[in-house]
Amino acid sequence: MSEHPLRPTRRAVLAGTLGALGALAAAGPVARAADRLPPIGGAAPPDWSRAVIDSTMHRYTPDKLGGWGYTLGLYLYGQYLFYKRTGEKKYLDYIVAWYDRFVTDSGISNSFSNLDSMRSCQMLPLLYAETGRKKYKTAADQLRKRFPSYPRTSDGGMFHATSKVGQLWGDGVYMAQPFLALYGAAFGDGGYCFEEAAKNIVVYFSHLREPAKGLLYHAYDEDGSESWASGTGHHSKYHWARAIGWFGMATIDILEVLPAGHPRRAALIDVVRFLAAGYQRYQDQATGRWYQVVDRGGDPKNWLETSASSMYTFTLARGVQRGYLPSSYQAVADRGYAGVLQKVSLGSDGLTNITDICEGTNVGDLSYYYARARRTNDFHGLGAFLIMNEQYSH
Repeated sequence: MSEHPLRPTRRAVLAGTLGALGALAAAGPVARAADRLPPIGGAAPPDWSRAVIDSTMHRYTPDKLGGWGYTLGLYLYGQYLFYKRTGEKKYLDYIVAWYDRFVTDSGISNSFSNLDSMRSCQMLPLLYAETGRKKYKTAADQLRKRFPSYPRTSDGGMFHATSKVGQLWGDGVYMAQPFLALYGAAFGDGGYCFEEAAKNIVVYFSHLREPAKGLLYHAYDEDGSESWASGTGHHSKYHWARAIGWFGMATIDILEVLPAGHPRRAALIDVVRFLAAGYQRYQDQATGRWYQVVDRGGDPKNWLETSASSMYTFTLARGVQRGYLPSSYQAVADRGYAGVLQKVSLGSDGLTNITDICEGTNVGDLSYYYARARRTNDFHGLGAFLIMNEQYSH
């Protein structure tokens, strides 16, 4: 692969510059919880990220990994973080092979009619920086040009999908806004991109937050016409764990590249602090993990969910590392990390398994959230695990 002047170095990744939004691999001080775990199906590997990625690459060649979608974009982003830590080219080559199924010299064929379809584009500026191949910038430019015409609420929040008029879902910010911020940093377009990404965090937050609990509702509907929209706030009724996890990671990722003097930076740090307080309040003390419906731990139908637990742990640990949160939150993060690792094991085939990962989820009632399938090795969980584990890896 050819060299490119924007190619992020390992030092840049660790310093939190351009490469670091795309590569959140810097390590914070931790207690190595993995060292305390008993072996399951064999001795614990020295590097869980490597084990999870090697297992996934063994199970799926790039042409069999699946179609364009946010879960694979999430997973491959996590694999990219591992590549940036190790520098082992085969891990980047695997990512490139998957993207090359969809990206041609003329870009990518996608109408971007929903935020979910945008998440995988997070890697495009990074792949351009790594390879110098113009097609990745061409595809990134296509998505960037989509934003001015993408529909929004009256206060500027991007609809979760063009078909979901007036709806803001907490998970949606992670699908689009980190890409927009990274694009601005990579290609000198911060005037629009930084403001738009940060503004969406603020707008979504204003509609989804529940101050009494330090949590977010899953979704908001501007005119209140959806069956799930409740009260004068027009938000859904429940606090689904992963939506709140997506929101925390999105805010952290944008802060990684938002200029120090940006007028919305303080508001985004306040969002991290708000979420961290809720994470601490509702962490299950017995396991260190968090429940599928965060504030209903006493309900026997509820269950502890692994992907959101990974997301909360990452957000807390990165928040402490960057100075957004007091150091006391590191203990909360470390309990979360140890708890997630309890859901990771080696099978008799020598491959990793990560359990209790919620499948893809829409807005629903309590019975709907509780009844979501608890999957093993779902890419929601694999990607979230890698992002978390790379934060904890030296």
